[in-house]
Amino acid sequence: MSGQETLKQHFAQRVIHQAREVLEVWQRLQRGEWEPAGMAALQDATARLRRSAERFDQTEHSRLAGQIEDCLTDIEDNRGRLSSDTIVSLSQLMHRLGRTGLRHGDPLEQLFLPPLRKPVYLALSDSERASRLSQQLEFFGVAAQVHADADQFAAAMRERHPAAILMDVDFSGPDLGVRLIEHAQQGLEQKLPVLFFSHDERDTPTRLAAVRAGGLEFFTGSVDASSLLEKIEDLTRSAHNDPYRVLIIDDSRAQATHTERVLNSAGIITRTLLEPFEAMATLSEFQPDLIILDMYMPDCVGTELAKVIRQHERYVSVPIIYLSAEDDIDKQIDAMSEGGDDFLTKPIKTRHLIATVRTRASRARNLKARIVRDSLTGLYNHTHTLQLLEDASFRTRREGQPLSFAMLDIDHFKRVNDEYGHPMGDRVIKSLALFLKQRLRKTDQIGRYGGEEFAVVLPDTDARAAGDVLDEIRRRFAEIHYPAKPRDLSCTFSCGIAELAPGTDVKVLTQQADEALYRAKHGGRNRVELF
Repeated sequence: MSGQETLKQHFAQRVIHQAREVLEVWQRLQRGEWEPAGMAALQDATARLRRSAERFDQTEHSRLAGQIEDCLTDIEDNRGRLSSDTIVSLSQLMHRLGRTGLRHGDPLEQLFLPPLRKPVYLALSDSERASRLSQQLEFFGVAAQVHADADQFAAAMRERHPAAILMDVDFSGPDLGVRLIEHAQQGLEQKLPVLFFSHDERDTPTRLAAVRAGGLEFFTGSVDASSLLEKIEDLTRSAHNDPYRVLIIDDSRAQATHTERVLNSAGIITRTLLEPFEAMATLSEFQPDLIILDMYMPDCVGTELAKVIRQHERYVSVPIIYLSAEDDIDKQIDAMSEGGDDFLTKPIKTRHLIATVRTRASRARNLKARIVRDSLTGLYNHTHTLQLLEDASFRTRREGQPLSFAMLDIDHFKRVNDEYGHPMGDRVIKSLALFLKQRLRKTDQIGRYGGEEFAVVLPDTDARAAGDVLDEIRRRFAEIHYPAKPRDLSCTFSCGIAELAPGTDVKVLTQQADEALYRAKHGGRNRVELF
């Protein structure tokens, strides 16, 4: 790589760091209240992104930052009030920002930029084990810092807090690791995720001390990178980026407008329906996380409409909250027994309404995630992956952007199960799932297609760019070693990729990717083939 290319890549990385700051502020706003301080933080982060992007000639980032600033100006002009249209626009811009810098024609910015997240701190008595674990984490795209002694660990903690800590209970002395963590956690408003390790099984008092120090996991004997990273992912998983979507069905325009304003002020997207007979068509188009339903309307009662909604399998799990002046407890209980999940009585306090909506919508999303995800890997299941591919194909045709679909298959997987046992086979499957999640963009949809087979939907990506990215992932995955007897295990995968062509449909696209995968398997395995 020439000096000019190296410099260009350095500038691109700096701008992407600024973009990540904007996205992190956006996430905080989604989790909390859209108060002036949060809005100001978003304005400041966006301004820094725009200045950096202009300075380093990053056109796409500069354009998006300008559009985000325009949205924030609209909010200011509206006396600080948010509207659903503004929230939708901001959400769309944030999604675009999240996928900039990756595979947009510049090979320097395709994917493997240095990790942008905080590092993981490794404090293990066995330095060789720590170094090997650090190297394995690097394969997953995670930065890890190895600390040799208590002083070095303390100095690192003073300089920067990590994403998580793996601490040997006997680091720098018997049971000293627990005391080091106790000291590190003092005064922290939000405790750091800590995972303890011991070479030998420990007694209950030691484990109890580890729990009291903030230990969320306790590994004994051995620990590999994929197990560690899987647990860290569970402990540090961020909130959903997308704003909640609420459908308000109320024949009173004044009441509906008030509810809209309250929810919009919390960054929640709303759609108001004054005519209940239009509910089913609107549900299909809007796809809300939650429904707020008036009890008494001229043409029908709220409970009747709730029954109609519940008759459609697609909306069985969508929470319905009745909002009414009805204060008869027996009638409220009867209403909830007929399709409702909660009953709020007018007038209701703003914070109560927002908290109820967020809690119910969050639970509904979590439930839906369990339904559409594979239990072993946490990836999307076969059916939902194809639905996501269908959705992506509609967007591709509308926006005129490329779309690629990849199918991956672990090589000689039956041999892994036969020689090392099914638990090791499950470990390899989960490891590849985690590896793909770490190495691909947040906008790339990853599914477990079945058994040892995976599928990836890659929006805004042509087949050649997808091939470059997945070939790099293939090479890195082959370097991972799983501790086993009589010898450590390493695995490879084969991959087939197809790009959506004009006039073809999703069924043809999947067949093409499958054909390319077949060629990769019969061409020697451990390779990527394009249709």
